[in-house]
Amino acid sequence: MSSEIPSADVGTSTGEIDRALIEQQLERMLANRHFSHSRRFPAFLRFVVNKALAGELDELKERTLGVEIFGRKADYDTASDPIVRVTAAEIRKRIAQYYQEPGHEAELRISLDAGSYVPQFHWPKDAHEAHGDASAALNGEGVRAVERVHGARRFLLWFGVPVAAVAALVVLGFVLGWRTEHPSPVDFFWGPVMNAGNPALVCIVDQAQTTNVAVDAQNPDHQIEVPTQMRDVNSDDLSAIVKVGGLFRAYGKEYAMKGTEDTSLGDLRNAPTIFIGAFDNVWTMRFTKPLRFHFGNNPSFDKEWIVDGQTGKQYFTDRPVLETNNDYREYAIVARFTDVDTGQIEVIVAGIGQGSTLIAGDFLTNSTYLAELERDARAAGNKQNIEAVLSTQIINGQPGTPKIEATYFW
Repeated sequence: MSSEIPSADVGTSTGEIDRALIEQQLERMLANRHFSHSRRFPAFLRFVVNKALAGELDELKERTLGVEIFGRKADYDTASDPIVRVTAAEIRKRIAQYYQEPGHEAELRISLDAGSYVPQFHWPKDAHEAHGDASAALNGEGVRAVERVHGARRFLLWFGVPVAAVAALVVLGFVLGWRTEHPSPVDFFWGPVMNAGNPALVCIVDQAQTTNVAVDAQNPDHQIEVPTQMRDVNSDDLSAIVKVGGLFRAYGKEYAMKGTEDTSLGDLRNAPTIFIGAFDNVWTMRFTKPLRFHFGNNPSFDKEWIVDGQTGKQYFTDRPVLETNNDYREYAIVARFTDVDTGQIEVIVAGIGQGSTLIAGDFLTNSTYLAELERDARAAGNKQNIEAVLSTQIINGQPGTPKIEATYFW
């Protein structure tokens, strides 16, 4: 194992990567969904990075990590208990997924080479010469923006979708210009929206709340319901909102955001529109109804589905089953098409149940996922309009990666 940190020195002199920048990048990564839903992965990555920064590389050995992070006995059998190796392998995968997401291309790299527990720190090739400017941004307003996002997370779910989007976009958009000269899979899907003359419209669900739970400042155990006029945004929808907003920020595309109740047909005739959410978004239901793949439900809404209008095949969710099962499949529709009534490009980002709108947002802002859709589209003759059914496995309430179940191009 290496006795020094490869690719970068930790320090403050010219040409070195400042320790504070590494620590800030670590916190940014750990706040991302690839790490934030787990205790094990953040604990592991934080431990190895801190040990490397402290120069304690002799602590970065499998047995030591097993003892210090996972509480194993000092003489535990590493051959029969691969917890360290398995965790490191999963972290490598999650790090790769993090840097594949739009908005992270120019960020400082933290990585773990296969077979090693010594983290490496380096700037991506394209950003190496400019990392001094990025460092200044990270040390200044960017750091305060990160802190605001962390401190206000619960507040933002209720009060500030535009604020949440803006704060997240500050984090996502430190360094613009991540697009290359060659169109990417993201350009393939989003190009017609980005090239439209008018600012885009993001149509979200913000349902009114009549009551809210208030916590007594002196006695937190004392909680009562109080009247309120706040508007509620689903956390799955919020994830998709921030992803799409981050993409627009990276492209320099202007956009506005409106709730379903405030959105009129006149608005939709004046701008390319992104509809987020399914059964709680009336506009999504109206615009997907004529499509080959569209939503359906029984009168009691305990069964909801996506149906193939040509074959009759259903991708369905049975809510009574889901309430007693922590391992099940969820489905979503993503689409981009020109609507005959509005004359505008419409984009659908909509899932049936928990986690499905979230993975639809992930899919449409990730080059790796979109590359498969682009291949299918080219094989079908590069038609103008696109629709796909996605699925994901939900385990203990957490969605996995999206999978394309079916596509249609016209």
